[in-house]
Amino acid sequence: MEQLTSFFASASSFIWGVPLLVLLVGTGVLLTVRLRGIQVTMLGHALRETFARPKSNEAGDISHFKALMIALAATIGTGNIIGVATAITIGGPGALFWMWLTAAVGMATKYAEGVLAVKYRVVDANGEMAGGPMYYLERGLGQKWLGVLFALFGALASFGIGNMVQANAIAANLHDALGVSQILTGVVLTVCTAAVILGGVKKIGSVSAVLVPVMAVVYVSGCLFILVRFAGEVPGALALVFRDAFTGTAATGGFLGATVMLAIQKGVSRGVFSNESGLGSAPIAAAAAKTNEPCEQALVSMTGTFIDTIIICSMTGLVLIVTGAWHSGAAVTTLTRSAFDIGLPGNFGGFIVSFGIIFFAYSTILGWAYYGEKCMEYLWGVKALLPYRLVYSLCVAVGAAVKLELVWNFADVMNGLMAIPNLIGLLGLSGVIVAETNRFLGDRKTRHA
Repeated sequence: MEQLTSFFASASSFIWGVPLLVLLVGTGVLLTVRLRGIQVTMLGHALRETFARPKSNEAGDISHFKALMIALAATIGTGNIIGVATAITIGGPGALFWMWLTAAVGMATKYAEGVLAVKYRVVDANGEMAGGPMYYLERGLGQKWLGVLFALFGALASFGIGNMVQANAIAANLHDALGVSQILTGVVLTVCTAAVILGGVKKIGSVSAVLVPVMAVVYVSGCLFILVRFAGEVPGALALVFRDAFTGTAATGGFLGATVMLAIQKGVSRGVFSNESGLGSAPIAAAAAKTNEPCEQALVSMTGTFIDTIIICSMTGLVLIVTGAWHSGAAVTTLTRSAFDIGLPGNFGGFIVSFGIIFFAYSTILGWAYYGEKCMEYLWGVKALLPYRLVYSLCVAVGAAVKLELVWNFADVMNGLMAIPNLIGLLGLSGVIVAETNRFLGDRKTRHA
């Protein structure tokens, strides 16, 4: 078992090395240039469109908002709390700048994924929409084998990063905070998960539409309270982020120092892990949206990266810096909790972070359940949905009760392998993305003339 764990750890380090990170960011840069910075020029419209009611004649299963909430349910997770702490602890405050840059170009990638997801989606045997990289790789690029590979990697990854790892985080936090048995947590989580995912995309969308905004508002409110309380430290914190992004960080307190390259590496990798731009997961949810216009849902999809990284990850990073927790020498798993304990009165800090992790992780379980079942459906048809949902629910109990280093490393490998065919599709179909966007912007200009 140790040898297998070591193998997947080495494979993860290799796959998530500099070449893949460069490909992910480079794809975002290329799309940003070709789409003329659409993530900036159309961000206001995108945020407004998120809350627009679908028209009665629009095809799809759920609203723009619910499709976005499913995507955010899968992306807003422990990476926003522990992942940011890891990036800043190892790479220094400058890592936050590189997370911002990764998110900025990643918004163009997320937009492109959304365009292709809606354009090439199909209606399955149950009368529901099915789309994502596997469909645009097959129907757009004409490379079904790449679609099969993506679906296989995505289905396998759903049991790891989307399921057992998250269940373990919930069980461990409840055990540490309240002394609840991890086995009991696993049983309750399994029942709760099955009750939602057996209802399909509409039930997942409805639950996510409540859970994601509530948990995000509670966590962000805690961050804002701390930033207001330490308002005098905020300008210096921002200056530190920009300065250290290009100069490295000297050793301070329990911090060992970091080079510019380390800041870039950790900022980019944690940013990609957090918002999943380029991995190909979010367009699976985008394909379910009620719309006849691929670009409208694509704009809504790109706001997910803005909310996940530019807002929530930034809040976490600034809280770590202004409270001084980032160089305290505390373990990364408890660093954000330490920052909240410093910044908030009483025991509120530990409560918000612990339950933030719990609800963030549970929402990730729901979001990835939908991703995984659509990958399974692509491979084996709608007959695979019920068995997948049942096995997925049972794996929650397993994840809550066992140590998961092997599962974590295996899931990292599957996530990295998902990204490769998806990026091939984005680059190969970039002309289609640009053409669809020019048509959409031209039609919009005509309507507002």
